[in-house]
Amino acid sequence: MNAVLIAVLVMLILSLVRVHVVIALAIGALTGGLIGGLGFNETVDVFTGGLGGSATVALSYALLGAFAVAIARTGLPDVMVAWVIKLVGRNEDSRKKALSKALIFFLLVIVSCFSQNVVPIHIAFIPILIPPILKILNELGVDRRAIATILTFGLTAPYIFLPYGFGLIFHGIVADNMEENGLVIALSDIPKAMALPTIGLVVGLLIAIFITYQKTRQYEDRPIVGAPVQEQTYTRLSVAAAIVAIVATLVVQQLSGSMIIAALAGLVVLLASGSLKWKEADGVVTEGMKMMAFISFVMLAASGFAAVIRETGHVDLLVTQAGSIVGESQAAAALLMLVIGLFITMGIGSSFATIPIIATLFVPLGLAAGFSPLAIIALIGTAGALGDAGAPASDSTLGPTAGLNADGQHNHIWDTCVPTFIHFNIPLFIFGWIAAMVL
Repeated sequence: MNAVLIAVLVMLILSLVRVHVVIALAIGALTGGLIGGLGFNETVDVFTGGLGGSATVALSYALLGAFAVAIARTGLPDVMVAWVIKLVGRNEDSRKKALSKALIFFLLVIVSCFSQNVVPIHIAFIPILIPPILKILNELGVDRRAIATILTFGLTAPYIFLPYGFGLIFHGIVADNMEENGLVIALSDIPKAMALPTIGLVVGLLIAIFITYQKTRQYEDRPIVGAPVQEQTYTRLSVAAAIVAIVATLVVQQLSGSMIIAALAGLVVLLASGSLKWKEADGVVTEGMKMMAFISFVMLAASGFAAVIRETGHVDLLVTQAGSIVGESQAAAALLMLVIGLFITMGIGSSFATIPIIATLFVPLGLAAGFSPLAIIALIGTAGALGDAGAPASDSTLGPTAGLNADGQHNHIWDTCVPTFIHFNIPLFIFGWIAAMVL
Protein backbone atom coordinates (compact mmCIF):
# COMPACT_ATOMS: atom_id res chain seq x y z
CA MET A 1 0.00 0.00 0.00
CA ASN A 2 1.23 3.49 -0.82
CA ALA A 3 0.96 5.96 2.04
CA VAL A 4 0.26 8.91 -0.28
CA LEU A 5 -2.69 7.23 -1.98
CA ILE A 6 -4.19 5.95 1.28
CA ALA A 7 -3.77 9.29 3.07
CA VAL A 8 -5.44 11.27 0.27
CA LEU A 9 -8.24 8.72 -0.10
CA VAL A 10 -8.97 8.79 3.63
CA MET A 11 -9.02 12.60 3.63
CA LEU A 12 -11.32 12.82 0.59
CA ILE A 13 -13.75 10.12 1.76
CA LEU A 14 -14.08 11.66 5.21
CA SER A 15 -14.64 15.10 3.66
CA LEU A 16 -17.34 13.77 1.34
CA VAL A 17 -19.25 12.19 4.23
CA ARG A 18 -19.23 15.62 5.91
CA VAL A 19 -16.51 15.05 8.46
CA HIS A 20 -14.99 18.49 9.05
CA VAL A 21 -12.16 18.96 6.55
CA VAL A 22 -9.65 19.91 9.28
CA ILE A 23 -10.37 16.64 11.10
CA ALA A 24 -10.26 14.78 7.77
CA LEU A 25 -6.81 16.25 7.02
CA ALA A 26 -5.53 15.31 10.47
CA ILE A 27 -6.84 11.74 10.26
CA GLY A 28 -5.54 11.40 6.69
CA ALA A 29 -2.10 12.59 7.77
CA LEU A 30 -2.06 10.20 10.72
CA THR A 31 -3.10 7.30 8.48
CA GLY A 32 -0.45 8.16 5.88
CA GLY A 33 2.26 8.53 8.49
CA LEU A 34 1.49 5.17 10.10
CA ILE A 35 1.35 3.35 6.75
CA GLY A 36 4.54 5.14 5.68
CA GLY A 37 6.38 3.76 8.70
CA LEU A 38 6.80 7.02 10.63
CA GLY A 39 5.10 5.76 13.76
CA PHE A 40 2.52 7.61 15.83
CA ASN A 41 4.82 10.01 17.70
CA GLU A 42 6.91 10.96 14.67
CA THR A 43 3.76 11.49 12.55
CA VAL A 44 2.33 13.83 15.18
CA ASP A 45 5.65 15.69 15.42
CA VAL A 46 5.92 16.12 11.63
CA PHE A 47 2.26 17.17 11.36
CA THR A 48 2.50 19.78 14.12
CA GLY A 49 5.87 20.96 12.82
CA GLY A 50 4.38 21.52 9.39
CA LEU A 51 1.47 23.63 10.65
CA GLY A 52 3.54 26.81 10.55
CA GLY A 53 3.93 26.60 6.79
CA SER A 54 0.62 28.39 6.25
CA ALA A 55 0.65 30.70 9.28
CA THR A 56 1.09 33.82 7.14
CA VAL A 57 -1.76 32.83 4.84
CA ALA A 58 -4.00 32.04 7.81
CA LEU A 59 -3.40 35.47 9.37
CA SER A 60 -3.97 37.08 5.98
CA TYR A 61 -7.38 35.44 5.71
CA ALA A 62 -8.30 36.50 9.24
CA LEU A 63 -7.48 40.17 8.63
CA LEU A 64 -9.22 40.16 5.24
CA GLY A 65 -12.28 38.79 7.01
CA ALA A 66 -12.12 41.70 9.47
CA PHE A 67 -11.88 44.12 6.55
CA ALA A 68 -14.86 42.49 4.80
CA VAL A 69 -17.00 42.89 7.95
CA ALA A 70 -15.89 46.51 8.28
CA ILE A 71 -16.90 47.18 4.66
CA ALA A 72 -20.30 45.63 5.34
CA ARG A 73 -20.83 48.17 8.13
CA THR A 74 -20.22 51.18 5.88
CA GLY A 75 -23.49 50.62 4.01
CA LEU A 76 -21.80 49.93 0.67
CA PRO A 77 -23.48 46.48 0.30
CA ASP A 78 -26.92 48.08 0.74
CA VAL A 79 -26.13 50.72 -1.90
CA MET A 80 -25.11 47.94 -4.32
CA VAL A 81 -28.26 45.95 -3.59
CA ALA A 82 -30.49 48.98 -4.09
CA TRP A 83 -28.78 49.78 -7.39
CA VAL A 84 -29.15 46.27 -8.77
CA ILE A 85 -32.78 45.99 -7.63
CA LYS A 86 -33.47 49.25 -9.43
CA LEU A 87 -31.77 47.83 -12.52
CA VAL A 88 -33.62 44.53 -12.35
CA GLY A 89 -36.96 46.00 -11.32
CA ARG A 90 -39.52 44.69 -8.89
CA ASN A 91 -41.77 43.26 -11.58
CA GLU A 92 -39.80 39.99 -11.93
CA ASP A 93 -38.82 40.96 -15.46
CA SER A 94 -36.99 37.80 -16.58
CA ARG A 95 -35.00 39.52 -19.31
CA LYS A 96 -33.62 42.11 -16.92
CA LYS A 97 -32.72 39.41 -14.43
CA ALA A 98 -31.00 37.39 -17.12
CA LEU A 99 -29.02 40.44 -18.23
CA SER A 100 -28.08 41.24 -14.62
CA LYS A 101 -26.91 37.67 -14.02
CA ALA A 102 -24.91 37.73 -17.24
CA LEU A 103 -23.29 41.03 -16.23
CA ILE A 104 -22.36 39.72 -12.77
CA PHE A 105 -20.95 36.48 -14.22
CA PHE A 106 -18.93 38.41 -16.80
CA LEU A 107 -17.53 40.86 -14.25
CA LEU A 108 -16.58 38.07 -11.83
CA VAL A 109 -14.76 36.19 -14.60
CA ILE A 110 -12.85 39.36 -15.54
CA VAL A 111 -12.00 40.34 -11.96
CA SER A 112 -10.90 36.84 -10.95
CA CYS A 113 -8.78 36.43 -14.09
CA PHE A 114 -7.20 39.85 -13.61
CA SER A 115 -6.33 38.87 -10.02
CA GLN A 116 -3.77 36.39 -11.40
CA ASN A 117 -2.13 38.31 -14.23
CA VAL A 118 -3.04 41.99 -14.60
CA VAL A 119 -3.29 43.00 -10.93
CA PRO A 120 -1.85 39.92 -9.19
CA ILE A 121 -3.66 40.01 -5.85
CA HIS A 122 -4.77 36.35 -5.99
CA ILE A 123 -7.66 35.66 -3.57
CA ALA A 124 -7.45 38.99 -1.71
CA PHE A 125 -10.40 40.42 -3.65
CA ILE A 126 -12.86 37.65 -2.70
CA PRO A 127 -13.62 38.51 0.96
CA ILE A 128 -13.94 42.15 -0.11
CA LEU A 129 -16.09 41.72 -3.22
CA ILE A 130 -18.27 38.63 -2.69
CA PRO A 131 -19.96 39.10 0.74
CA PRO A 132 -21.47 42.49 -0.21
CA ILE A 133 -23.13 41.05 -3.35
CA LEU A 134 -24.67 37.96 -1.71
CA LYS A 135 -27.99 39.79 -1.32
CA ILE A 136 -27.88 40.63 -5.02
CA LEU A 137 -27.24 36.99 -5.92
CA ASN A 138 -30.14 35.96 -3.68
CA GLU A 139 -32.45 38.47 -5.36
CA LEU A 140 -31.52 37.05 -8.77
CA GLY A 141 -31.78 33.41 -7.63
CA VAL A 142 -28.18 32.68 -8.65
CA ASP A 143 -26.87 29.23 -7.75
CA ARG A 144 -23.75 29.95 -5.75
CA ARG A 145 -22.12 26.80 -7.11
CA ALA A 146 -21.95 28.61 -10.46
CA ILE A 147 -20.17 31.51 -8.77
CA ALA A 148 -17.76 29.07 -7.11
CA THR A 149 -16.83 27.58 -10.49
CA ILE A 150 -16.40 31.06 -12.00
CA LEU A 151 -14.06 32.17 -9.23
CA THR A 152 -12.04 28.94 -9.27
CA PHE A 153 -11.72 29.20 -13.05
CA GLY A 154 -10.40 32.75 -12.76
CA LEU A 155 -7.96 31.71 -10.02
CA THR A 156 -6.59 28.78 -12.04
CA ALA A 157 -6.82 29.16 -15.83
CA PRO A 158 -4.94 32.48 -16.29
CA TYR A 159 -1.75 31.55 -14.45
CA ILE A 160 -1.33 28.11 -16.05
CA PHE A 161 -1.63 29.66 -19.54
CA LEU A 162 -0.54 33.32 -19.49
CA PRO A 163 3.07 34.21 -18.55
CA TYR A 164 2.18 37.38 -16.62
CA GLY A 165 1.86 38.10 -12.89
CA PHE A 166 1.44 34.83 -11.03
CA GLY A 167 1.56 33.11 -14.40
CA LEU A 168 5.16 34.26 -14.89
CA ILE A 169 6.04 32.87 -11.45
CA PHE A 170 4.31 29.56 -12.19
CA HIS A 171 5.94 29.20 -15.61
CA GLY A 172 9.32 30.02 -14.08
CA ILE A 173 8.86 27.33 -11.41
CA VAL A 174 7.94 24.78 -14.09
CA ALA A 175 10.93 25.67 -16.29
CA ASP A 176 13.44 25.82 -13.41
CA ASN A 177 12.38 22.49 -11.93
CA MET A 178 12.38 20.76 -15.30
CA GLU A 179 15.90 22.07 -15.93
CA GLU A 180 17.03 20.83 -12.50
CA ASN A 181 15.84 17.37 -13.53
CA GLY A 182 17.70 17.36 -16.82
CA LEU A 183 15.26 18.85 -19.35
CA VAL A 184 15.89 22.43 -20.54
CA ILE A 185 12.88 24.23 -22.05
CA ALA A 186 12.04 27.77 -23.15
CA LEU A 187 9.43 29.76 -21.22
CA SER A 188 7.67 30.39 -24.54
CA ASP A 189 6.97 26.64 -24.79
CA ILE A 190 4.74 26.60 -21.71
CA PRO A 191 1.72 28.52 -23.13
CA LYS A 192 1.82 26.25 -26.20
CA ALA A 193 1.81 23.13 -24.03
CA MET A 194 -0.90 24.43 -21.69
CA ALA A 195 -3.31 25.62 -24.42
CA LEU A 196 -5.31 22.37 -24.56
CA PRO A 197 -5.61 21.94 -20.76
CA THR A 198 -6.78 25.57 -20.53
CA ILE A 199 -9.43 24.86 -23.18
CA GLY A 200 -10.57 22.02 -20.93
CA LEU A 201 -11.10 24.53 -18.10
CA VAL A 202 -13.10 26.78 -20.43
CA VAL A 203 -15.30 23.87 -21.48
CA GLY A 204 -15.93 22.97 -17.84
CA LEU A 205 -16.84 26.57 -16.99
CA LEU A 206 -19.34 26.83 -19.86
CA ILE A 207 -20.98 23.54 -18.84
CA ALA A 208 -21.29 24.72 -15.23
CA ILE A 209 -22.84 28.09 -16.14
CA PHE A 210 -25.10 27.16 -19.02
CA ILE A 211 -26.12 23.59 -18.10
CA THR A 212 -25.42 22.32 -14.58
CA TYR A 213 -26.21 25.42 -12.54
CA GLN A 214 -28.44 27.32 -14.94
CA LYS A 215 -31.60 26.98 -12.80
CA THR A 216 -32.36 29.35 -9.95
CA ARG A 217 -31.61 28.34 -6.38
CA GLN A 218 -33.24 29.93 -3.37
CA TYR A 219 -31.28 31.24 -0.38
CA GLU A 220 -32.39 33.06 2.74
CA ASP A 221 -31.51 36.72 3.15
CA ARG A 222 -29.23 36.35 6.14
CA PRO A 223 -26.84 39.01 7.42
CA ILE A 224 -23.14 38.62 6.76
CA VAL A 225 -21.29 37.30 9.81
CA GLY A 226 -20.52 40.30 11.97
CA ALA A 227 -22.75 42.69 10.01
CA PRO A 228 -25.71 44.41 11.69
CA VAL A 229 -29.01 42.52 11.55
CA GLN A 230 -30.91 45.65 10.52
CA GLU A 231 -30.29 47.38 7.22
CA GLN A 232 -27.21 49.52 7.70
CA THR A 233 -27.59 53.28 7.62
CA TYR A 234 -25.01 55.01 5.50
CA THR A 235 -23.85 58.36 4.25
CA ARG A 236 -22.08 59.44 1.10
CA LEU A 237 -18.92 59.77 3.18
CA SER A 238 -19.12 56.20 4.52
CA VAL A 239 -19.74 54.75 1.04
CA ALA A 240 -16.92 56.82 -0.44
CA ALA A 241 -14.62 55.74 2.39
CA ALA A 242 -15.48 52.09 1.69
CA ILE A 243 -14.55 52.49 -1.99
CA VAL A 244 -11.30 54.27 -1.10
CA ALA A 245 -10.50 51.54 1.45
CA ILE A 246 -11.01 48.80 -1.15
CA VAL A 247 -8.78 50.61 -3.66
CA ALA A 248 -6.16 51.20 -0.95
CA THR A 249 -6.21 47.53 -0.03
CA LEU A 250 -5.65 46.43 -3.61
CA VAL A 251 -2.90 49.00 -4.24
CA VAL A 252 -1.04 48.23 -1.01
CA GLN A 253 -1.28 44.50 -1.67
CA GLN A 254 0.22 45.05 -5.10
CA LEU A 255 3.06 47.23 -3.77
CA SER A 256 3.88 45.25 -0.63
CA GLY A 257 3.06 41.74 -1.79
CA SER A 258 1.42 41.16 1.59
CA MET A 259 -2.29 40.55 2.17
CA ILE A 260 -1.72 41.25 5.87
CA ILE A 261 -0.42 44.77 5.26
CA ALA A 262 -3.11 45.35 2.61
CA ALA A 263 -5.96 44.44 4.98
CA LEU A 264 -4.46 46.65 7.70
CA ALA A 265 -4.28 49.53 5.21
CA GLY A 266 -7.98 49.15 4.39
CA LEU A 267 -8.92 49.08 8.08
CA VAL A 268 -6.82 52.20 8.72
CA VAL A 269 -8.65 54.09 5.95
CA LEU A 270 -12.04 53.14 7.44
CA LEU A 271 -10.95 54.13 10.94
CA ALA A 272 -9.40 57.42 9.78
CA SER A 273 -12.56 58.36 7.89
CA GLY A 274 -14.78 57.60 10.85
CA SER A 275 -16.77 55.02 8.88
CA LEU A 276 -15.57 52.44 11.39
CA LYS A 277 -15.82 53.67 14.97
CA TRP A 278 -12.89 53.08 17.30
CA LYS A 279 -15.19 51.52 19.89
CA GLU A 280 -16.47 49.05 17.24
CA ALA A 281 -13.07 48.10 15.86
CA ASP A 282 -12.37 45.34 18.38
CA GLY A 283 -15.71 43.65 17.70
CA VAL A 284 -15.33 43.99 13.92
CA VAL A 285 -11.89 42.34 13.92
CA THR A 286 -13.14 39.53 16.17
CA GLU A 287 -16.20 38.88 14.00
CA GLY A 288 -14.09 38.94 10.84
CA MET A 289 -11.71 36.41 12.29
CA LYS A 290 -14.65 34.19 13.22
CA MET A 291 -15.90 34.37 9.62
CA MET A 292 -12.50 33.33 8.24
CA ALA A 293 -11.42 30.95 11.01
CA PHE A 294 -12.56 27.89 9.04
CA ILE A 295 -10.42 28.80 6.03
CA SER A 296 -7.40 29.63 8.20
CA PHE A 297 -7.50 26.34 10.10
CA VAL A 298 -7.87 24.35 6.87
CA MET A 299 -4.73 26.02 5.50
CA LEU A 300 -2.80 25.21 8.68
CA ALA A 301 -3.96 21.59 8.69
CA ALA A 302 -3.13 21.25 4.98
CA SER A 303 0.48 22.29 5.65
CA GLY A 304 0.79 19.59 8.31
CA PHE A 305 -0.77 17.03 5.98
CA ALA A 306 1.68 17.92 3.19
CA ALA A 307 4.64 17.68 5.56
CA VAL A 308 3.65 14.14 6.58
CA ILE A 309 3.18 13.07 2.94
CA ARG A 310 6.65 14.31 2.03
CA GLU A 311 8.27 12.76 5.11
CA THR A 312 6.99 9.25 4.34
CA GLY A 313 9.10 9.09 1.16
CA HIS A 314 6.25 7.29 -0.57
CA VAL A 315 5.97 9.90 -3.30
CA ASP A 316 9.13 8.50 -4.91
CA LEU A 317 7.86 4.99 -4.29
CA LEU A 318 4.68 5.89 -6.15
CA VAL A 319 6.70 6.79 -9.25
CA THR A 320 8.71 3.57 -9.11
CA GLN A 321 5.51 1.57 -8.86
CA ALA A 322 3.98 3.55 -11.74
CA GLY A 323 6.98 2.95 -13.98
CA SER A 324 6.76 -0.80 -13.48
CA ILE A 325 3.05 -0.79 -14.36
CA VAL A 326 2.94 1.24 -17.60
CA GLY A 327 5.82 -0.40 -19.42
CA GLU A 328 6.35 1.22 -22.87
CA SER A 329 2.79 2.44 -23.47
CA GLN A 330 2.69 6.24 -23.74
CA ALA A 331 -1.08 6.35 -23.37
CA ALA A 332 -0.94 4.32 -20.15
CA ALA A 333 2.05 6.32 -18.90
CA ALA A 334 0.27 9.66 -19.44
CA LEU A 335 -2.86 8.36 -17.75
CA LEU A 336 -1.00 7.04 -14.73
CA MET A 337 1.16 10.18 -14.42
CA LEU A 338 -1.97 12.32 -14.26
CA VAL A 339 -3.50 10.00 -11.66
CA ILE A 340 -0.33 10.32 -9.56
CA GLY A 341 -0.36 14.08 -10.02
CA LEU A 342 -4.00 14.22 -9.01
CA PHE A 343 -3.37 12.39 -5.75
CA ILE A 344 -0.28 14.42 -4.87
CA THR A 345 -1.84 17.82 -5.61
CA MET A 346 -5.23 16.93 -4.08
CA GLY A 347 -3.38 16.13 -0.88
CA ILE A 348 -1.12 19.20 -0.78
CA GLY A 349 -3.57 21.59 -2.45
CA SER A 350 -1.15 24.00 -4.15
CA SER A 351 0.20 23.77 -7.67
CA PHE A 352 3.08 26.12 -6.87
CA ALA A 353 4.16 23.97 -3.91
CA THR A 354 3.79 20.65 -5.72
CA ILE A 355 5.48 21.48 -9.05
CA PRO A 356 8.97 20.72 -7.62
CA ILE A 357 7.71 17.31 -6.47
CA ILE A 358 5.86 16.59 -9.72
CA ALA A 359 8.75 17.71 -11.94
CA THR A 360 11.16 15.45 -10.05
CA LEU A 361 8.87 12.53 -10.84
CA PHE A 362 7.49 13.40 -14.27
CA VAL A 363 10.66 14.46 -16.12
CA PRO A 364 12.52 11.13 -15.82
CA LEU A 365 9.29 9.14 -16.17
CA GLY A 366 8.24 11.18 -19.23
CA LEU A 367 11.64 10.88 -20.91
CA ALA A 368 11.70 7.14 -20.27
CA ALA A 369 8.27 6.84 -21.90
CA GLY A 370 9.44 8.84 -24.95
CA PHE A 371 7.33 11.99 -24.44
CA SER A 372 8.32 15.25 -26.11
CA PRO A 373 9.32 18.26 -23.94
CA LEU A 374 5.98 19.94 -24.74
CA ALA A 375 4.07 16.82 -23.68
CA ILE A 376 5.98 16.67 -20.38
CA ILE A 377 5.23 20.37 -19.76
CA ALA A 378 1.54 19.66 -20.38
CA LEU A 379 1.56 16.75 -17.94
CA ILE A 380 3.36 18.73 -15.21
CA GLY A 381 1.20 21.85 -15.64
CA THR A 382 -2.02 19.84 -15.77
CA ALA A 383 -1.11 17.84 -12.67
CA GLY A 384 -0.46 21.07 -10.78
CA ALA A 385 -3.75 22.60 -11.88
CA LEU A 386 -5.64 19.47 -10.80
CA GLY A 387 -4.82 20.24 -7.18
CA ASP A 388 -5.73 23.92 -7.40
CA ALA A 389 -9.02 23.29 -9.20
CA GLY A 390 -10.66 20.79 -6.87
CA ALA A 391 -8.68 20.14 -3.68
CA PRO A 392 -10.37 20.87 -0.34
CA ALA A 393 -7.20 22.59 0.93
CA SER A 394 -6.48 24.71 -2.17
CA ASP A 395 -6.53 28.52 -2.20
CA SER A 396 -8.61 28.30 -5.37
CA THR A 397 -11.44 26.51 -3.56
CA LEU A 398 -11.01 27.97 -0.07
CA GLY A 399 -11.11 31.52 -1.41
CA PRO A 400 -14.52 31.19 -3.12
CA THR A 401 -15.94 29.44 -0.05
CA ALA A 402 -14.68 32.25 2.17
CA GLY A 403 -16.76 34.76 0.24
CA LEU A 404 -19.82 32.69 -0.61
CA ASN A 405 -20.25 31.30 2.91
CA ALA A 406 -20.16 34.72 4.58
CA ASP A 407 -23.81 34.23 5.55
CA GLY A 408 -23.45 30.53 6.39
CA GLN A 409 -25.25 29.07 3.34
CA HIS A 410 -22.42 27.60 1.26
CA ASN A 411 -20.78 24.25 2.09
CA HIS A 412 -17.09 24.06 1.24
CA ILE A 413 -17.02 20.43 0.10
CA TRP A 414 -20.38 20.01 -1.63
CA ASP A 415 -20.89 23.54 -2.96
CA THR A 416 -17.31 24.38 -3.97
CA CYS A 417 -15.00 21.35 -4.12
CA VAL A 418 -17.38 18.83 -5.70
CA PRO A 419 -18.61 21.29 -8.41
CA THR A 420 -15.06 22.40 -9.24
CA PHE A 421 -13.76 18.83 -9.26
CA ILE A 422 -16.50 17.71 -11.66
CA HIS A 423 -16.31 20.68 -14.01
CA PHE A 424 -12.56 21.34 -13.96
CA ASN A 425 -10.61 18.27 -12.87
CA ILE A 426 -12.39 15.92 -15.25
CA PRO A 427 -11.91 18.18 -18.34
CA LEU A 428 -8.34 18.93 -17.22
CA PHE A 429 -7.63 15.23 -16.98
CA ILE A 430 -9.07 14.54 -20.44
CA PHE A 431 -7.52 17.54 -22.22
CA GLY A 432 -4.19 17.11 -20.43
CA TRP A 433 -4.03 13.50 -21.56
CA ILE A 434 -4.90 14.53 -25.15
CA ALA A 435 -2.18 17.20 -25.04
CA ALA A 436 0.40 14.60 -23.95
CA MET A 437 -0.64 12.39 -26.86
CA VAL A 438 -0.59 15.03 -29.63
CA LEU A 439 2.30 17.31 -28.64
